[in-house]
Amino acid sequence: VQLQASGGGLVQAGGSLRLSCAASGSIVSVAKMGWYRQAPGKQRELVAVIIDGGITNYADSVKGRFTISRDNAKNTAYLQMNSLKPEDTAVYYCNAFIVTRTSPRDVWGQGTQVTVSS
Repeated sequence: VQLQASGGGLVQAGGSLRLSCAASGSIVSVAKMGWYRQAPGKQRELVAVIIDGGITNYADSVKGRFTISRDNAKNTAYLQMNSLKPEDTAVYYCNAFIVTRTSPRDVWGQGTQVTVSS
């Protein structure tokens, strides 16, 4: 089971980016998908999470600007990031809690860099 993240890049302040995170492997179900980020010299922090039923939770710093969604048929989550600020610059990591045929797993994807210039 693995997660493949994509969509990072360089954008000017006020711009938008969309991150994607696709889960693959022997998946029975994906209970939770989320995005975390880590800026240089800082701890990794939760950005947004979406669980079964479409319930979402966001960090206060991104509420109203970021939207997390998922396509259950594709086992893929998306993070639409609008009105980006320089302080959003970080490596973004995808995370998912995946039920497999053998056991549930907490899985991390590779990071994708998001850089917002002022």
